[in-house]
Amino acid sequence: MTKPVFTFFNNKGGVGKTTLVYHIAHMFALMGVSVLAVDCDPQANLSAAFLRDEALQELWDDAACAQTIYRAVRPMVRKGDYVSPKLLEITPNLHLIAGDLGLSSFEDQLSEQWSNANSDNLDTYGRAFDILTAFWRCAQEAATNCQAEIIIFDIGPNLGAINRSVLLGTDHVIVPLGADLFSLRGLQNIGPALREWHRSWETRSTKPFSDYDLPKGDMHVLGYVAMQHQERLYRPVQAYKQWVDRIPSDYRRYIEEVSTDDVPKIEDDPFALALLRHYKSIIPIGQEARKPIFSLKTADGVSGSQMATVKAAYDDFQSLAFQILAKSNLSDLVL
Repeated sequence: MTKPVFTFFNNKGGVGKTTLVYHIAHMFALMGVSVLAVDCDPQANLSAAFLRDEALQELWDDAACAQTIYRAVRPMVRKGDYVSPKLLEITPNLHLIAGDLGLSSFEDQLSEQWSNANSDNLDTYGRAFDILTAFWRCAQEAATNCQAEIIIFDIGPNLGAINRSVLLGTDHVIVPLGADLFSLRGLQNIGPALREWHRSWETRSTKPFSDYDLPKGDMHVLGYVAMQHQERLYRPVQAYKQWVDRIPSDYRRYIEEVSTDDVPKIEDDPFALALLRHYKSIIPIGQEARKPIFSLKTADGVSGSQMATVKAAYDDFQSLAFQILAKSNLSDLVL
């Protein structure tokens, strides 16, 4: 039985996507849900959040085994199959498949195989299926090995072939949004792209193929997580509010393809998984300590006045985790 896959995706960068993945993965683990995090962003920012620079360099320099997701899929360029990647234990309930800057070189291979999957020749489209589903099959095998109950992918902010391949194996997409014009413009790209990829994969995946079960390519958008603004001296708070107020209607228009005059406020929007505040005073401390902000202690450099923010962050991310599980019908994973 395959494990449910969640992918956090917005083709606009700088919305806090990787920070969100890092914290929600830790929160699930604290709640007793076993998680496999997979870094498929060629910038490897998620891996850098989990691991110190020295550990990452050692990982990337070690060519003896498949230390990263790129090393796992690279043999496919030479007509082979993926190899099992090394699993990094972050906590007993949280494992990581590290990212790699070399992953971007796999983009052309994936683009070529997307076209080949349309072929009527079994050898041609069968090989294409092998490569297009490599991330998904690799993650599913790794999740079985570490007994993970869910898989979370972090991907880059683009509509490229790597992201399309990851999303083919994604059950639930979660969209992080900032309170700005560019995040909302991203919604206009995400919705049509996901629908087109789903339709195209349905056409391709109906070809006769018995080597293994193919992913369904559902790419169901579970909802969005809105990041509250950080106050800036040169931008009035009201400017951020106008973008936040637009999120529910734009989400419905571009993701759900519905238009209605009866649009709730974001606080009451069932598609809003969370409206997260800006934890600006403790984010740098968490980065330095290599800890999620809700696990920080005074020994990590948090002052007494900041402990209230730490507690609020814990409550916020725990609520988000429960929302994600409930919306995806996985509430029974929490004991």
